[in-house]
Amino acid sequence: MDTILKLLFSSEKEELYLLDCLAYLMMFMALCTFFTLLFENVPYGRYASCKYGFPVHVKMAWFIQELPAFLVPLSLVLWTSASKTGHLPNQLLIGMYFCHYVQRSLIYPFLIRGGKPTPFASFALAFVFCIYNGYMQVRYLSHYAEFPPDWVTHPCFITGSLLWFFGWIINVHSDHILRNLRAPGETGYKIPRGGIFEYVSGANFFGEIVEWAGFALAAQSIHSLAFAVFTFIVLSSRAGAHHKWYLGKFEDYPKSRKVLIPFLF
Repeated sequence: MDTILKLLFSSEKEELYLLDCLAYLMMFMALCTFFTLLFENVPYGRYASCKYGFPVHVKMAWFIQELPAFLVPLSLVLWTSASKTGHLPNQLLIGMYFCHYVQRSLIYPFLIRGGKPTPFASFALAFVFCIYNGYMQVRYLSHYAEFPPDWVTHPCFITGSLLWFFGWIINVHSDHILRNLRAPGETGYKIPRGGIFEYVSGANFFGEIVEWAGFALAAQSIHSLAFAVFTFIVLSSRAGAHHKWYLGKFEDYPKSRKVLIPFLF
């Protein structure tokens, strides 16, 4: 891996410039995605359509598309001269990243019950994004990010880390609720109940948004901010679509539930 990167970049300054460009490009992609999602739902699950390519089995799609987000960063940490991984703030932030993607790529896909196939276009885009973001986040944190010696005691790092942790817990717990909506052999959709679902329709999305917003606050980089913004754009759109769908599907759907943010929106 080190050899490949040295062939691609003649200096660390050159690679850091590329990482910054990737972050700004992700910001631009988030803006384009925002306008696109005003007219079209993300084509997956209940919104899947054959016009976005042939269907991929949902478990296989989740496993393959998320795996690069784990394997690419792992190779960067294990097989490159990661000069910053000896510093505690970098270690903790990289640990947060891996904690999410170990669960998302190696555990979550095998817990899925049922689920509609994923259109190939959605699968392919997710696969490419996981390579892109995995390289950008962990290469920066493992090789370039510099923090003050006492950064782990700074209010931004402490607050961000707590937000990340609570967001991760909410996300995992909400996924658990969704998986267990149906008893074995049952089909059809049901109203999610329990946890943050008592307050919002997109509890799992809310958890992941909080998670990466906390990560960005703790990391204080344009790279983590770009990821948090992109996550917010995509998942808030999904939450809005789900909320509208639930209201149209179930007459007894709780009218007090908000879309994404408890008590507010």
